[in-house]
Amino acid sequence: MIHYYVSFDNPLTFYLQIQMTFEVAATATETLELQLPAWRPGRYELQNFAQKVQRVVVEDAATSEALPFRKLTKDRWQVSGAAGRTVRVRYNFYAHQMDAGGSWLDETQLYVNGVQCFMYVEGRQAEQCQLQLQLPANWQIACGLPQSGPNTLQARNFDELVDAPLIASPTLVQQTYAVQGIPFSIWVQGECAPDWPRLLRDFAAFSEEQLALFGGFPVQDYHFLNQILPYKHYHGVEHMNSTVIVLGPAELLMTEGLYKELLGVSCHELFHTWNIKSIRPAEMQPYDFTRENYFRTCFIAEGITTYYGEYLLARSNVRTASQYFAELNTVLRKHYDDYGRYNLSLADASMDLWLDGYKPGVPDRKVSVYHKGALVALLLDLTLRRLSNHQRSLDDVMRRLYEEFGLTGIGYTEEDYIRLVNEVAGRDMKTYFDKFIYGTTPLEEPLDKALSFVGCTLQAEPNASAAEGTFGFRAVVKNERTEVTDILPGSPAAAALTVDDEIVAVNGRRVDMNLQSLLADDATSYEISVFRQNRLLTVTLLADPAQQFWQKYTVEKLPEATAEQQASFRQWLKQDF
Repeated sequence: MIHYYVSFDNPLTFYLQIQMTFEVAATATETLELQLPAWRPGRYELQNFAQKVQRVVVEDAATSEALPFRKLTKDRWQVSGAAGRTVRVRYNFYAHQMDAGGSWLDETQLYVNGVQCFMYVEGRQAEQCQLQLQLPANWQIACGLPQSGPNTLQARNFDELVDAPLIASPTLVQQTYAVQGIPFSIWVQGECAPDWPRLLRDFAAFSEEQLALFGGFPVQDYHFLNQILPYKHYHGVEHMNSTVIVLGPAELLMTEGLYKELLGVSCHELFHTWNIKSIRPAEMQPYDFTRENYFRTCFIAEGITTYYGEYLLARSNVRTASQYFAELNTVLRKHYDDYGRYNLSLADASMDLWLDGYKPGVPDRKVSVYHKGALVALLLDLTLRRLSNHQRSLDDVMRRLYEEFGLTGIGYTEEDYIRLVNEVAGRDMKTYFDKFIYGTTPLEEPLDKALSFVGCTLQAEPNASAAEGTFGFRAVVKNERTEVTDILPGSPAAAALTVDDEIVAVNGRRVDMNLQSLLADDATSYEISVFRQNRLLTVTLLADPAQQFWQKYTVEKLPEATAEQQASFRQWLKQDF
């Protein structure tokens, strides 16, 4: 067994003291190597957690004799002379990252994501682990791991240990509900006043809908660990039988705006219990924490989950159809805001998460596996429903994935997913995959056609902003400077402006919070004065009346929907038209 011990001396420094103790056989001939993960599941980029580690000490636990060691890589250590000893590794870890994937220490709480801060012994990841916490007497622990004693948690192996974040504090609040005999706990850390009856009712409803979809649950219990902050924040990360959700500001938790975020992220992260924690890509069986784990199917792991995260809230009657459409319209806006949808496929974008998937990146390069992934999941769901008159749907694909891969522990491949989609559809879906997964075919026409099956349409509305809709550029005011931030390729702005131009005048009129009004007089030509690299230039911006840019796409109900379409809507959303 590998023993971990976490304590802290002065929470004002944010440093945790971590110890790791284990026995090494006297017959061991290979040098001992210790590895700290370089990334965490749920965020597919190298994060180099070793930069938070201070003062590593390796010693014989019985004698405190120092053992020689050296770094092999940025996050790997080699230890000599360990054979026959009980080895103790000590180091400090800087816990000062308050988000759903971080760790945090202050005088009010200890919050740990073990994947950031626990090393493992190379070759011994399958051994049982025990985690002991040194905590003040009145603190309690929220965690998905079982407790074997006071402040002591047990894990079957390293993966389970680091896939179970914990919060410890004297102010944790817990409420529970059960679905199909499975206990669910909602833990809240933060100064807020949840409407518990509403919360428990809504959470039970979407949990029931998810369990019914899959026909089973991969784990025996589940924990929603909520960090509710006094400032604005939004983040969630999935784990084996838990999730961490970080939201704020706390006083707005039960207002419409923040409560819908809580519902959306909670439903999304619960769906991940099946889709990525249980139904896992072959490339991640098992996780390799030392390097990138490239996989081309994040459009399944994140795109389909993003679709279901909001869709199931409507299907379980937690949210109304109009509320669901409002969230769907947000996904549409984010997708159509980015011209990169013409330049990178979803499959390639899955690979490129490891490159720059979580950063803005260079203009017009990439597409979101979350947003486009959700839209092509919607397209596939409605297509499968249309082909079978609602006898089959994306639900069947996900259920098959769970039965064939989630329950067996076998990783699925791209080919496995394509096969299941074809079998559920009852036909070859190659065109769908070629166009929307491996290609960059626009979604407008196929989405509109699919939506018509359920009595809806994809509406395109002109952009009311002259800069955006007429000329194809966006600008923001920073420190009283109007700066160009985005330019659409092929637009009038692309022939005259560049990103980072500071616009100072339009037709000789000074720009001062009035850019839109200066461009809104329907002229076809404007003289734009800009500072470009500190040089004053005047360029001509020409309007093209035949073109519209950055249109606003929304899903709307068809005003003349037939009785058949309305019935189809009810079968899809489980709500009246």
